[in-house]
Amino acid sequence: MHDHYPTRSAAEPQLFPRSEPVARRAWQPGAPLTAEQIAQFDRDGYLVLEGVFSEAEMATLQAETGRLLGDPRGLKDETVIAEHGSREIRSIFEIHEQSDTMARLAADERLAGVAGYLLDDEVYVHQSRLNYKPGFKGREFYWHSDFETWHAEDGMPRMRALSMSVLLAENTPNNGPLMVIPGSQHVFIACVGETPDDHYKASLRKQEYGVPDEDTLAELAHRQGIVAPTGKPGTVIVFDCNTMHGSNGNITPFPRANAFLVYNAVSNRLEAPFAAATPRPDFIAARDVKPVTPVSGSLEGVPA
Repeated sequence: MHDHYPTRSAAEPQLFPRSEPVARRAWQPGAPLTAEQIAQFDRDGYLVLEGVFSEAEMATLQAETGRLLGDPRGLKDETVIAEHGSREIRSIFEIHEQSDTMARLAADERLAGVAGYLLDDEVYVHQSRLNYKPGFKGREFYWHSDFETWHAEDGMPRMRALSMSVLLAENTPNNGPLMVIPGSQHVFIACVGETPDDHYKASLRKQEYGVPDEDTLAELAHRQGIVAPTGKPGTVIVFDCNTMHGSNGNITPFPRANAFLVYNAVSNRLEAPFAAATPRPDFIAARDVKPVTPVSGSLEGVPA
């Protein structure tokens, strides 16, 4: 099994050029995105789609978010992740398997259809979660490439996956929005440090392995810049699996929340981990590939 992106195996950080496309399919009539949007995704590694979901649809999603956060006792214990050193909920994983509303969201053609077009393949949900950053107490997510972790610890072979963040509350410049380094998806940063056993139990709260070194981050940021996409509820931020991203803590009174969906190409299904002794659990990285059939129509009133 050839490893195209070796990581966590050398004493010093290494940089490898990306050996595959970002946008896998050029614009054609009937595409769910414009030619300009596809070109931006390919160039910058991210895309902001405003007004994807209506106010009525957002009311349905926000009500379901409130239900999940307000009474997590009905959820699988292992999928509910608290903040480091706190009892505040940081993330709820596998939401598309624990909520009919979130399952319908994951299958929506405005998400799954776009993902399938950009990846030029059938797609399945590799990971889903609700990210919650409460007012005053929401902690940061340190800089990282998702693909580095998915490759090292889950066995994702190639960069043929992307993430979609559906904003459930307004993301402002002040309440810890997503930050990305445009163009960073074209370079793979191999990290140092051997993966500890059951690393996910700590990394979901605070990641210390699989994070890039400060010198490389500084070089990337000085060269490429840093952008913090913001938007109102109903906005969707799409970003490539290898785009370097993170977010600051939230010390404002305004909470930040998003539904986070990862779509992987069916042809890119997981193998054995490339830099870990055992794969992470299925609630973090699905190994049972269930291709998504995109569904059209409104989310308004979809039952929980």
